[in-house]
Amino acid sequence: MNWGAVQRILGILLMMFSLSMVPPGVVSLLLADGQAPVFLGALGLLLAAGAAVWAPVRNNRRELRLRDGFLVVALFWVVLSFAGATPLFIAQRPAVSVTDAIFESVSGFTTTGASVLTGLQELPPSVLYYRQQIQWLGGIGIVVLAVALLPMLGVGGMQLYRAETPGPSKESNKITPRITQTAKALWAIYLAVTAACALAYWLAGMSPFDALAHSFSTVSTAGFSTHDGSIGYFENRAIEAVATVFMFIGAVNFALHFAAWRRLSLRAYLADAEFRAFVATLCGVVAVTWFYLIASGHYPHWYEAVVDGLFQAVSTHTTTGYTTADFASWPGLLPVLLLFAAFVGGCANSTAGGMKVVRWLLLYKQGMREIRRLIHPSAEIPVKLGDKPMPLRVVDAVWGFFSVYVVLFALMMLLIMGSGVDQVTAFSAVAATLNNLGPGLGGVADNYAQLNDFAKWVCIVAMFLGRLEIFTLLVLITPTFWRR
Repeated sequence: MNWGAVQRILGILLMMFSLSMVPPGVVSLLLADGQAPVFLGALGLLLAAGAAVWAPVRNNRRELRLRDGFLVVALFWVVLSFAGATPLFIAQRPAVSVTDAIFESVSGFTTTGASVLTGLQELPPSVLYYRQQIQWLGGIGIVVLAVALLPMLGVGGMQLYRAETPGPSKESNKITPRITQTAKALWAIYLAVTAACALAYWLAGMSPFDALAHSFSTVSTAGFSTHDGSIGYFENRAIEAVATVFMFIGAVNFALHFAAWRRLSLRAYLADAEFRAFVATLCGVVAVTWFYLIASGHYPHWYEAVVDGLFQAVSTHTTTGYTTADFASWPGLLPVLLLFAAFVGGCANSTAGGMKVVRWLLLYKQGMREIRRLIHPSAEIPVKLGDKPMPLRVVDAVWGFFSVYVVLFALMMLLIMGSGVDQVTAFSAVAATLNNLGPGLGGVADNYAQLNDFAKWVCIVAMFLGRLEIFTLLVLITPTFWRR
């Protein structure tokens, strides 16, 4: 393990992150909410901490190996999230505990959107802006941004990209020949989509501040809002339509967005097996939601059932977590169906959480192959994604991910229940945090404030595992990783 290179990169990234305190500080000055010293102090503290980590090893410029990349990614997400809690803890308002500040920060950076804060309209605007900003940085992966900058600082970024990029087949996810160009292309698309979303929100009726803030959490499929009522606060169908469109865009593989932009054609989407499966499952969830809401008479008018059903189905399937209605109180199977939709989540290389559509697609195809083998035991039947046969190692990795996911889910649910939380709340809290969804059922339908500190820390671990897709963290506790 090249400890010097890891320490140097961590220091550089921490110093880079300290600059993210500037925008909320400017917002505080412009709106005179009195929080500018908080962000200035946080900037100085994080900059000094990063410099202290970097200075002793500043001349160590050795190239990262794969295991170094995994360690940097895991350390940086943990350190970044803890560092991000600094202004939330020292702000004059709200007064929160260390656990709550870290929970809120981790939830933002992992794009989970689970909150322990209430009375959002009463918080300083700069604090609200900061919550939205950390989601936006976490959305596409701040490490991917660092990959674009680290080569300029003498550090290669391929191992960071491989450790950060979600999905079972990472080598095929490069969209340009060089890793730095890939990171820049992803961020260019991310910025363009965010700008378009902010403009659309403003034209639909949001204030400029709310439009910018919600564009951050919509494109990152994160779900924080500047109001307790989430998107439902605005009572504006045009705003809900904008949110629906951009939640969907955020949950699609950004490599497909790049291909469509470069070729000026939608053919890249239609040719992608994962995208087609994503649309099919989303349409299925929407159709069931519509049917059940209309048939049950939960809404007095069918139009309201259609609009709210579509919004909530897209919001949960993309793991954004916005709400316009209390879906936890919807009749019959709908609350659990929508929660289960988050297990599927969005596409690989998107900002969405969940297990990713491509994994479920490969699990389904593997299951169908085993059924055919019962009929033709000697046949060689490949598992294909589109027209491309998938390597056996990829299929094995998907099954490995699924099995570890189930074990960890059960373990964390039992831990939360053991702390005194009821079964429904414990199940939905783990489901919502491990899938980076946010809102759950039972006691976490509105927020996570009522959970005890132990349960909150279990949820924090779940959010990290979900954001880094389990193996990036678990690999660090295996003896093989540390063996020379």
